[in-house]
Amino acid sequence: MLKIAAMPSSTEISGYEVERNKPMPSLNHGLIQANLIFALKLGYKDKYSVVSELSLDLSGWESVPDICIIPKMSLNPRQDVVTVKEPPLCAIEIISPSQSVNELIAKAERYFQYGVKSCWIAIPALQNIYVFSSPDDYEMYKASETLSDPVLDIELALKEVFS
Repeated sequence: MLKIAAMPSSTEISGYEVERNKPMPSLNHGLIQANLIFALKLGYKDKYSVVSELSLDLSGWESVPDICIIPKMSLNPRQDVVTVKEPPLCAIEIISPSQSVNELIAKAERYFQYGVKSCWIAIPALQNIYVFSSPDDYEMYKASETLSDPVLDIELALKEVFS
C-alpha cells in the first residue's frame, strides 16, 4: 500500500524545483496529468500529439508546461529535440500545492503572447479546469461536465480525469 506523507510546510526550494525551474508536483497532480494525457490520446491520437513536460524556449522565455498539445507528428527515435522553439497549440498547467492561481494565470498570458492558441489550468482541489481561448476569455468546467475547447475542437468528459 502506498504511504502518503503530508505536504512539507517549509518554503525551502527543493532540488527538483531548482533543476526544472518549476514547482514540485504532488500525487494528485501526477494522477490528473496522467488521466488528461490518457483521455487526450484516447480521443485525439489521429489529430494531435500529446507531450508531457516539454521544454519550451519561446523567443527566450523558457517554460515547461505539464502537458502540451501539438500538431500530429510521428516519433523519430533517432532524432530527438531537447528544447522546442515552436509554441504548442495548447499548454496545460496543473496547479501544484506551492503555486497560486495568479501565477498560472500570468503564465497563461505569457503563453498567448508567444503564440499558444489555447491554455488550460487544472485545479485539482476544486476538480475544475479553466479553458482559456485568450488571456481574457475562458470557461470553467467541473468534474461532472464535459470540457469543450472550441479552438482545438476538443471535448473531454472530466469525470474520468478527476477519478
